[in-house]
Amino acid sequence: MSAWSRALDAAGICEPGLRDDYTRQRELAARFKRSAYLAARLLLPAPLFPHVVATTAFMHHGDNLLDSGPVDGRAEAYADWERQVREALVRGESAHPVIRPLLHTIAAHPHLPGHVEQHLSTARADLDFAGFATEADHQAYIDAYSLPAFMLVACLLAPEGDATEFRAACRTYIDAGQRLDFVNDLAEDLADGRLTIPRETLDRFGVTREDLEQARDLHGTRQLIAYVLGQTRTTLTASHPLTTLAAPTARPLVRALLALDALTITSATHKGPALLKTPARPSLPGVARVLLREYGAARRGWRAHRSADAALADNATME
Repeated sequence: MSAWSRALDAAGICEPGLRDDYTRQRELAARFKRSAYLAARLLLPAPLFPHVVATTAFMHHGDNLLDSGPVDGRAEAYADWERQVREALVRGESAHPVIRPLLHTIAAHPHLPGHVEQHLSTARADLDFAGFATEADHQAYIDAYSLPAFMLVACLLAPEGDATEFRAACRTYIDAGQRLDFVNDLAEDLADGRLTIPRETLDRFGVTREDLEQARDLHGTRQLIAYVLGQTRTTLTASHPLTTLAAPTARPLVRALLALDALTITSATHKGPALLKTPARPSLPGVARVLLREYGAARRGWRAHRSADAALADNATME
């Protein structure tokens, strides 16, 4: 039996059609940030992994509708998707292969619908997004789109009880992650008509949009990229409390995700203005070291959890 089949069993996903749906969503999730997917696969407890896959795939399906395909048809495509999701939430059923596993995950995690609703109510902020004038516009985008989308997945990693501090740390982390994506995907975004670095930041370094579109290796573009990556690293460092605020079983994954982003920042820094042509990737040896280190930590945590469960079972039997 494969590790994926065992994870589906552990999550109580037994119906063959539903297992097929989750498997298709796993394939979608794996295509986005391969290293992050591998981290989740290795470091999350088996019963949780399929649910993280389902929410990740749901998030990316909606995101793809918002920023890909013919521009004239995006609003209509997303409106149809939003209608299907809302109807499914009311009825508790759907034939859609992305929504059906989400509904099953909601049954296992009853706090999830609130995050789905918040995401649906704000996601259209990405529909007409073409760029920022100011840093304040960037921050507004984080609140309106990035954070609600991220919380679809992050809420599954939250501690029990009050998660106010956890959400605040998630906000800092996704600010860093969004900055990293924006600077790393500059070439792709510019080709799609989006300038994701605030214009006031370009003005500060005397850089024009055309300089970026033409991938010009200028003093100003070097300074600009170094500045944005510095902002990103500072914000990522500020999100480190997330490693202790997440649920204990999720902490190895959270530590790995922060470490992988740090590796990507280092790689992007080395590329400099070459980022204007191709994105940076974390070094493979670095990724391997992070995953091996956190896998050891995760295994120790799983053993401790099983020992605690066994002790509770023994106490219950004695009573």
